[in-house]
Amino acid sequence: MKPTKIASALLASALALAALSAQAFAETTINFLHKWPEPQNMAYFEKAVKEFEATHPDIKIKMEAVADEPYKDKIRVLMASDQVPDVYFSWSGEFGKKFARGGRALDITDTVYGSDWKSVFTEASMGPFKYKDKLYGVPINVDSKYMLYNKKIFADNGITEPKSFAEFLAACKKLKKAGVTPIAFGNQYPWAAAHYIGDLFGKLVPNATRQADYELSSAADAIYTDPGYVRGLTQFKELNDAGYFNRGSNALSHEIARGGFAAGRTAMMYLELVEFGQLKGTKLEQDGWDFFALPGFADGKGDQGLLTGAPDGFMVSSKSKHPKEALEFLKFLTSPAQGADYVKMTGMTSSVIGSITKDTADTATLKGLDLLNKASGLALWIDTDMDARSTEVLLAGSQAILNGTETPEQVMAKVRETALAVKKERGE
Repeated sequence: MKPTKIASALLASALALAALSAQAFAETTINFLHKWPEPQNMAYFEKAVKEFEATHPDIKIKMEAVADEPYKDKIRVLMASDQVPDVYFSWSGEFGKKFARGGRALDITDTVYGSDWKSVFTEASMGPFKYKDKLYGVPINVDSKYMLYNKKIFADNGITEPKSFAEFLAACKKLKKAGVTPIAFGNQYPWAAAHYIGDLFGKLVPNATRQADYELSSAADAIYTDPGYVRGLTQFKELNDAGYFNRGSNALSHEIARGGFAAGRTAMMYLELVEFGQLKGTKLEQDGWDFFALPGFADGKGDQGLLTGAPDGFMVSSKSKHPKEALEFLKFLTSPAQGADYVKMTGMTSSVIGSITKDTADTATLKGLDLLNKASGLALWIDTDMDARSTEVLLAGSQAILNGTETPEQVMAKVRETALAVKKERGE
């Protein structure tokens, strides 16, 4: 073979190898699963993925989004089938701790605390993603729950913001008497009830007792025996029995109930801070709306200054074949620039320090964040803070209470029985 032909062949081989190498780099795929499929939220995530891929041409992000309640089923199936995404959404508290406890989440303590990454979060927002003093997730947002109200309906009925739970009940009674449905409520997926119940437990059960019960560290003869639990469920039952919730709440989704509230058909609704953006362009916006923290009890044994809420975040699979790239993507997603875009485009409250300003958020969001910062603490979403099996019993019990088929006492007896069984299985 002539030298020129040999050189040409070698060059062709080199180019082919280079092409194969480039293709191999391009085939580094990170599977990314989250729970925000709504158009305005997807617009942000699609933009973020595109920007990341533009600066990391050797990494491709394969994104999938599943709505809130279906997400719980999907991630459970993926975990059971050992098909855990590289980066996946997780609620904080027990929901995330079970992944850490089961070896499904990567310990990222050194990665975060050993770099400047730690400086973009408050310690309070990272704490709920820790298990045995190790960090297994980072927050993407910090959320809290408020009672929103239609200002026109309140004004027409001479009602002002209640400062205590007794005043709140009085306002509901007055609205009901005037022929107005006081509270929009959809409990088809009973996490909606869990938010009410969790707040009531937080205000009626001593904090140390409640936390020990949720963590299953209470003594066997004491766990879930505090009378504040039954009182909380009784109070929840009374809201329903007095007709303060709309009818058929167990058959309505939260989104349908929110639509009725947004259309001006009810006076109030218990909504998350991250839902405020869903109210733009509605009749409710025309009528005007405001909000207050669900008020406390004069004789409550819990913390009356607690807000119900929690940070939401992401974890990395401990079995990811590309942990370095997964963490690089996650760090990008929680950078200051992305935090600002996240707030502007989704209306949600980013956990990234400095991302929520007058330039990125509206007045209502800023007020909600201020109330969050002034709260004495957070009662984490109870459906993600209790162990999964006890949570299932409590959520089913909430629907049974609304249907009138079980009493608060019966529901708490079942919760206690289940918690004892889980505690025994774990050897705690």
